[in-house]
Amino acid sequence: NPSSVDLPEPDAPTMATVSPAATQNEISCRMVNGSPPLSTRLVSPLTSTTLEVSRLMFRFPSLFGLRFLLLMALAGLAPTAQAARTILVFGDSLSAGYGIRQEAAWPSLLAKRLQEKQLDYNVVNASISGETTSGGRTRLDAALDKHQPAVVVIALGANDGLRGLPIATLRDNLNAMTDSAQKKKAKVLIVGQRLPPNYGDYAQQFHGTFGEVAKSRKTALVDFLLDGVATQANLFQADNLHPTAEAQPRLLDNVWRG
Repeated sequence: NPSSVDLPEPDAPTMATVSPAATQNEISCRMVNGSPPLSTRLVSPLTSTTLEVSRLMFRFPSLFGLRFLLLMALAGLAPTAQAARTILVFGDSLSAGYGIRQEAAWPSLLAKRLQEKQLDYNVVNASISGETTSGGRTRLDAALDKHQPAVVVIALGANDGLRGLPIATLRDNLNAMTDSAQKKKAKVLIVGQRLPPNYGDYAQQFHGTFGEVAKSRKTALVDFLLDGVATQANLFQADNLHPTAEAQPRLLDNVWRG
């Protein structure tokens, strides 16, 4: 029961606000000189052809990260050329670059990686510091209509957990956002979160919810955004909540590989 444990302060700021580190950001990454097909760059030891990747993705979607969603989109599964060029990152301060330079945040690093790989994508970072899944749910439909993304990265839920909000609310909001994106023919990547041990049973239920939604909705899943970072005190800012600029490449790697 979250009310029976000592909860830390919620992610700052406690109200969803727009700040220089949390404003919507769009970065364009263009292919040059007719780069090779994506399958020659991102295929893994598990697969040898785009068809095999697609079959695995449909059977075991939670095993894959962002790179495989991009592969599927560029393999012709996206409905329009415009949709195939946009990745929408929908998160909270962990994705908005709270307390660090915007260009150092992992979504900006994602745009640079796509550019290095000569992949034709726009990264739209619509993350807002302090956002919960309830707030994200109210904003998502408008963002989908505006940007028509091929891939939606749902990186919300940390503030729900820090505030001890009901697990049922978290689940309902994740389901609703996933459904909205899938109805627009977008591929979805759900980014999971964990809580400190002092949250007791609530922490286990909280973390398990991300995987449950990903499995039921057949989406890709990142088990934990802060994997490899959460236990490294030197990779957090003075508030002990937000990762430093030095931690951002690790966050990107977690999202990229799933």
